Amino acid sequence: MLFGGMTLLSLLAAAGVCIGSDAGLNSVWIAPLCFLGSFLSLTILAFVFLLVSCLLVDQSKEQKHDSRFYRALVDLYIPFILTVGRVRVHTEGLEQTPKTGRFLLVCNHLHEADPVILLKYFRKSQLAFIGKQETKQMFLIGPLMHKILCQLINRENDREALKTILTCIRLIKEDEVSIGVFPEGYIKPDRKLHHFRSGVFKIATKTSVPIVVCTITNTHHIIKNFTHLKPTDMDLHLIRTIGPEEYAGMTTVELADSVYHMMAQDLGPDRVSREEIP
Repeated sequence: MLFGGMTLLSLLAAAGVCIGSDAGLNSVWIAPLCFLGSFLSLTILAFVFLLVSCLLVDQSKEQKHDSRFYRALVDLYIPFILTVGRVRVHTEGLEQTPKTGRFLLVCNHLHEADPVILLKYFRKSQLAFIGKQETKQMFLIGPLMHKILCQLINRENDREALKTILTCIRLIKEDEVSIGVFPEGYIKPDRKLHHFRSGVFKIATKTSVPIVVCTITNTHHIIKNFTHLKPTDMDLHLIRTIGPEEYAGMTTVELADSVYHMMAQDLGPDRVSREEIP
């Protein structure tokens, strides 16, 4: 929407200059220059607006509700960024996304861009992610994630990690957001699927919400391809939505193991760490 609107305004500006110009054939050169200048100016204005909006965020204050304004900013700017970055996402199975109620989304983790992709394709679900504490310091990302109720987790302190999980359970029960998690915990250097931390599955077992199981590929190539002026093709698969009646009575360890094997089968052996394959 943002990219299309800026393109349309730039085209109108270029057309206006051509119509009002007395330069004759020379206006052929004016049009593309005017378009590029207008598009660049609008891009700068859009960035400044986003920057000012993020500077107004005080992350030291607890965010109790999902901010409609900042959620709208996320929904508006992410498609623009992906279009400019020439990211082409091939989706499969998204029709299985629950139409009503909250859920727990589980996905493998390749890059910091993973939540960006998932936020775009699960826009109506009001996703809030569990992320690393360092996210708070990330330029623009930290303030935006804070305002849409993403929760930071201390992966080295089990007591603090449990507090984060309990907060996510409360947010689902209060119908604030759906929760997205990356149960591997860390981005691994080999970019393959690794062992899950089962604790995050308490969010599902304590709320009895559906579990949406996804896999994602190639997000770690986006930055490199962009700098080399190449597009990035990636896949987003919604493998299956598991209803609470299906996992009732399972422990979090059993549930984590079941979801892990679904992902491993979907990704294939080349994308699964060798030591993880039984």
